Amino acid sequence: MKKQDFIKGSLILMISAIISKILGAVFKIPLTNILGGVGMSYFSCAYSIFLPVYALSVTGLSASVSRLTAQSSAFGMYDNAKQVKRIALIMFSLAGIAGSLLIYITAKPFSIYIGDCPEAELAIKLIAPSVFFGCITAVERGYYEGLSNMYPTGFSQLTESIVKMASGLFLCIYVLNNSEKVLAYFPPNTDIRSISAAAGILGVTLSSVGALIFFPLMKIFIKSEKVKSDKTLMSGCDISRELLLTAIPIGISAVVTNLTSLVDLGTITAIIGKNPEKYRTVPGLLSDEIPHFLYGSFAGIALTVFNLIPSVTNMLGKGILPSITEAWESKNLKALEKNTLQALLVSLFISAPSAVGIGVLAEKILMFLYSGQPDEVSASIRPLQYLMPAMVFLCLSFPIFSMLQAIGKPSVPLKIMIIGTLIKLAGNLILIPIMSINGASLSTTISYAFILIVSLAIYLKATKIKLYVSSFIPILYATLFCGVSAWIANTQLSQYLSNNNIVMFASTFIGGIVYIGVLAFIKKLK
Repeated sequence: MKKQDFIKGSLILMISAIISKILGAVFKIPLTNILGGVGMSYFSCAYSIFLPVYALSVTGLSASVSRLTAQSSAFGMYDNAKQVKRIALIMFSLAGIAGSLLIYITAKPFSIYIGDCPEAELAIKLIAPSVFFGCITAVERGYYEGLSNMYPTGFSQLTESIVKMASGLFLCIYVLNNSEKVLAYFPPNTDIRSISAAAGILGVTLSSVGALIFFPLMKIFIKSEKVKSDKTLMSGCDISRELLLTAIPIGISAVVTNLTSLVDLGTITAIIGKNPEKYRTVPGLLSDEIPHFLYGSFAGIALTVFNLIPSVTNMLGKGILPSITEAWESKNLKALEKNTLQALLVSLFISAPSAVGIGVLAEKILMFLYSGQPDEVSASIRPLQYLMPAMVFLCLSFPIFSMLQAIGKPSVPLKIMIIGTLIKLAGNLILIPIMSINGASLSTTISYAFILIVSLAIYLKATKIKLYVSSFIPILYATLFCGVSAWIANTQLSQYLSNNNIVMFASTFIGGIVYIGVLAFIKKLK
């Protein structure tokens, strides 16, 4: 399997991410419609508590293995790259076992004292094993990414999404359709929605198993090419130290990133729970259900749609890391500047029109995706719109973080994210009492704006390369026309067509055509 350059490698990962997100939507949207706002609060609570531990154990692994493998590859030390993989598998499988045990053992206190959601205990326990499987999968992915071969990562992501969608929905529906039989195994007065949410979470664990199984199956059908290798090997201690020096700060940075979801989990339910009637948006809910309803709507709908685009552009970070590492190690500033500009342009090219389009058509998009949950959709429209600037900031931050890691500054994103999370916490505490869950969205936007500005400034100072604002103006100019045309189309077509879905698709198509047309007319973006 041959190497790919940055653009081709990133394209492979983005296509995989897009298909995975479509499959993820096929999983998450019906799940939301099945569980409702309260049921999704159990699901989201388990996920929010699980993510920091998963991020600490898994997220840094792929990047650290990728970076060290890319360094070995740059000097033709392919035997050393295999040595890196072997040592990483031993180290991080132990970390995965520890992470899984931590989640399982602390499921009860986490669900009660952090999530204020004791019904999520079972879901947390069922998702715990995925940390172990995720660690091993991360090492496999990082090894191939470091060799600039993105196919294994892409196909393993697809495998993961297919298994999650199929098993998660099947188990969730099975529990609801056989509620009496299932409840017989649980204490009296157990909420069937909590069991159904746990069944959906179990699909996530099974998907991590599927992603791991992909790699040995791949090796059976695809033989590795034999290449001439420099036989120089780093010592096991040196490799372990280098892996940890990169993985730990990246992992902690990922934890801090996921702490924003914990901040929302803790502050939204706590603040709204003090005076729930003040924030009532739907008649008929019990007062003690209002905090969980609003949090479930925010996390299960608004944040789910918000994360669709960043999860795709996140692949640019994976794709750019080997290229930036090789350019930095070989002191090729011209290649470093070119790859940096390409990564940011592609990210802005995707995220800017997406954010504007989702903001303009938020109501119709949510009604299309969550037609079975009109109350939850009504509560999520404005928060989603407040999140759209944050989408652009986050999409641009992902590749910058990877580039900082590639030039040997893995701790910088951690420091920036800690400050960003404190800004997010302060924003929630100030804005949620005034704006309800809209305040949580606005604080996220403010936090990600800070993170982008500071991380970019530090990267440019460290590399001494220059980026010019004029390079990005064509995209921003075309995005403005995209948003205006989509808004006009939506407004005018709504007067003549009663089918909101037709109006949404037509407005999206018109906005997209105008966007590409304006860029083609400017003729400044290659």
